[in-house]
Amino acid sequence: MGATGVEQRTHFRLDPRLVGRPRKLAAGAAEVELTTVPEMASDDRGLVHGSFTFGLADTAAMLAVNEPHVVLGSAEAKFLKPVVVGDHLLAVASVRFADGKKRMVDVEVRRGDEVVATAVCTCFVLPRHVLG
Repeated sequence: MGATGVEQRTHFRLDPRLVGRPRKLAAGAAEVELTTVPEMASDDRGLVHGSFTFGLADTAAMLAVNEPHVVLGSAEAKFLKPVVVGDHLLAVASVRFADGKKRMVDVEVRRGDEVVATAVCTCFVLPRHVLG
């Protein structure tokens, strides 16, 4: 169960060390936290590769939709500040729009009070698993 009593219905097998751990789940919203680790570094100075920041945002979007067969169709991401090993990040996602199987989800990734990335994710809720 999420902190608000909403059960996680999707993306159970993701490694929370790499894409974050749910902190709060609510109808149409999610918060996912991640502390970056050395394996995420792209260089000797500890700069975290953007794919991990985006993976956190993607995970938050999936959990905001929270349907068993939700998939990401597209995303527009903006990386606003560098992230380094050891940073504690929080992704806050909310479903802005729902129409049939389509969901638009806004995500903000923060390090404390500072926004390090944003994303608008277009998600689709499928009737069955994408692999059949």
